[in-house]
Amino acid sequence: MMWGFYAPGCGREGRGRRGPWDFDAGTWGGFWGGPGRGGGWGRGRGGRVFEQGDLKYVILKLLDEKPRHGYEIIKELEERFGGAYSPSPGTVYPTLSMLEDLGYARATPEEGGKKIYEITPEGREYLAQHRGTVDDIFERIAEFGAAMFSDDAVAVQRAFGDLARATFRQAVGGGRDRERLKRIREVLERAAREIDSAGD
Repeated sequence: MMWGFYAPGCGREGRGRRGPWDFDAGTWGGFWGGPGRGGGWGRGRGGRVFEQGDLKYVILKLLDEKPRHGYEIIKELEERFGGAYSPSPGTVYPTLSMLEDLGYARATPEEGGKKIYEITPEGREYLAQHRGTVDDIFERIAEFGAAMFSDDAVAVQRAFGDLARATFRQAVGGGRDRERLKRIREVLERAAREIDSAGD
């Protein structure tokens, strides 16, 4: 029997570095506003942390700090979000290409076909013109990352891990016991409804 979820601490190690929220980011597809990892941006003011078009400011700001490869931009944002989210290559690299086309960034080819990107003088001028927007975006990122490491957030993560492990043990142990599996499903559905109503 194959179970379609990942229980923290129940195997599948070595899938890459994770933050304090040690579960597959695909679990958060709806939270980020899209299907699975990299599908959207996190909720915040007005329902989202990032609004449409914000990513170009984020990438330019990171390039203003130092030249970076595309994958370094992804990893840096993952760290700033406390490990809870990182943008997909399918969003980062097209944005880098757009910034090149606009003259705000340039790419230098390296061995192996990789490119390292750096900001141009025009890119710095563009950032300066939108300083308020950029500062606001990075303030929200910092607030989100800090919240992910708060004592309360870590406690919730720990409780989530306990729930996942208990569910995994009971579901696997139940085998073909349809009645046990039904009770587990009912408990999870009830918990989901109560959690959804906790913020009301």
